[in-house]
Amino acid sequence: MAENSKSRVTADAAFLRTQTQSLTRNRVLSETETINQARDANTARLKALRLQKEEAERAAAASAPPKAKRKRTV
Repeated sequence: MAENSKSRVTADAAFLRTQTQSLTRNRVLSETETINQARDANTARLKALRLQKEEAERAAAASAPPKAKRKRTV
């Protein structure tokens, strides 16, 4: 009976180790996914702002009078 108890204790300890590792891995993966989603959202926001700025610059350049060209003297 003592051997049964010893093997049972060893098996329980191994199971708890495996369970702890699994829970830790899942927590890390969840945190990583959250960070990736936040980064992707920020990237999309910044891209939208950049495209809006570029469009405004193009519109301003199109509405501005063309620069007078200087004639070269020879």
